[in-house]
Amino acid sequence: MRRICTLILAAGLVFGAVTGASAIDFNAKGQWLMGFAGGEHGLLSQTRDAGAQKQKVNNGDNFRAAQRVRLQLDAVASEALSGTVYFEIGTQNWGVASQGGALGADGTNQIKVKRAYIDWAVPDTDAKVRMGIQGVTMPNAAGGSAVMDTDVAGVTAAYQFNENVGLTALWARPINDNFVNNRPGYTREHTGYLDNIDLFSLMLPLTFEGVKATPWAMYGMIGRNALKTTWDGTQWDSPSTADGNLPYSLRPYPALGATNAGIGSTNKQYVGAFWAGLPVQLTLWDPLNIEIDVNYGWTEGMGRFDYSNRQGFVRRGSTERQGWLAKGLVEYKMDWATPGVFGWYASGDIGNPKDGSQRMPSLVPMGNFTSYLGDGNYGWMLQDYGVDYAGTWGVGAQLKDLSFVENLSHTFRAAYWGGTNSPSMVKYMDSAYSWNDGLGGGTGPYLTTNDGLVEFNLVNSYKMYENFDVNLEGDYIVNCMDNSTWKKAHGGSFEKQDMWKVQATFAYSF
Repeated sequence: MRRICTLILAAGLVFGAVTGASAIDFNAKGQWLMGFAGGEHGLLSQTRDAGAQKQKVNNGDNFRAAQRVRLQLDAVASEALSGTVYFEIGTQNWGVASQGGALGADGTNQIKVKRAYIDWAVPDTDAKVRMGIQGVTMPNAAGGSAVMDTDVAGVTAAYQFNENVGLTALWARPINDNFVNNRPGYTREHTGYLDNIDLFSLMLPLTFEGVKATPWAMYGMIGRNALKTTWDGTQWDSPSTADGNLPYSLRPYPALGATNAGIGSTNKQYVGAFWAGLPVQLTLWDPLNIEIDVNYGWTEGMGRFDYSNRQGFVRRGSTERQGWLAKGLVEYKMDWATPGVFGWYASGDIGNPKDGSQRMPSLVPMGNFTSYLGDGNYGWMLQDYGVDYAGTWGVGAQLKDLSFVENLSHTFRAAYWGGTNSPSMVKYMDSAYSWNDGLGGGTGPYLTTNDGLVEFNLVNSYKMYENFDVNLEGDYIVNCMDNSTWKKAHGGSFEKQDMWKVQATFAYSF
């Protein structure tokens, strides 16, 4: 009898599992990208440090072939409950054995979880909650987010009061438990101690006829060990993340020595950070579209650091950073194309490191006014710069979605990038080519008021099938960095060059 009861119970569990599984709808979506690109990928040709020979900067291939796959699976129980997992395979550069692109394939560690979260609704309310690793973009208009646009672990809660007013709250934890104390005799901190960054944000989406605005604010807590990992014998290494470069974007300019040397030397357990923004989109006069976005950011000083000028006078610098940014876009949609103009202006360093930096800090910025320095098109092939516009100003014009043939469209952009940082900052830089460090750090070059760049983009998109697009992009950047200004740095010299790229991308999306 006991065996029969056990069999009946097991059968009930099996049929119950089948019944439960049948109530779940599984939806799949994804994208395959195949890309081929060539060009000159940097603004420096050669560099030379004091007393050294010239060195060629870019010794890599000028041609690259790569692929990337993203697959998303949604398990939907009802309108009130679902779960999502989002995988990424690649980027796999063809010919690279460690990435599975060489003879025989079989790459390892190329399958990554990009997002994994659950969505659920609070019963009998209009409140919705998302928990897990998710895509988070701070509200923005006119040129993308200059603060944060990335995947991050956290909780988002949203409530819609009516058709005009909503409220969204966010808690995110981008960094935690990366600090490993291997420094001899350094007993003050233990591994994993005070090394988290937590972000808390409120967003207020407002939607009215012809007007959309989302005022928002975000406060951050940065542990004194959050921006360092292991000791390499001379300084602390920075945490490695898939997106962004926090020591570059949260601290003063790294060439001053503020990236690692001053980080964590504070006696405070946590320091604060704050951002606020007001993006507004106006479509009152359709087909005229006007977008305006204003941002402010501040990070509290985390200790001080030593810096010196060319004469060798050593001073103490502040790691505090605060600044602002305003950007705008005006475009008019016509039957054959959408012409528009755009521009931005951001505060810059005033020339005195002891007062910290006057450039707006950021987390993972993704400016998209342009598609070479910016993120305005498929940028994964040769670079995906998280341009934050900090310390720069610019103006540009574009002709978007120009089409003469069915399913074939073109977008042309031209933009001038100028600097708002004082030329006096150069005398504190480590070398004459320190302006390029930010480009390698993923935030963009450091431009003084004497420097400039001119960028041209041409993007052609052909919709061959409903789910298959062919994208051909050509970009060119004219390098107008001022050599005479950067000769005032501590030493060294450089030979600049223009940067260009031609890229073909084949995208299958479903």
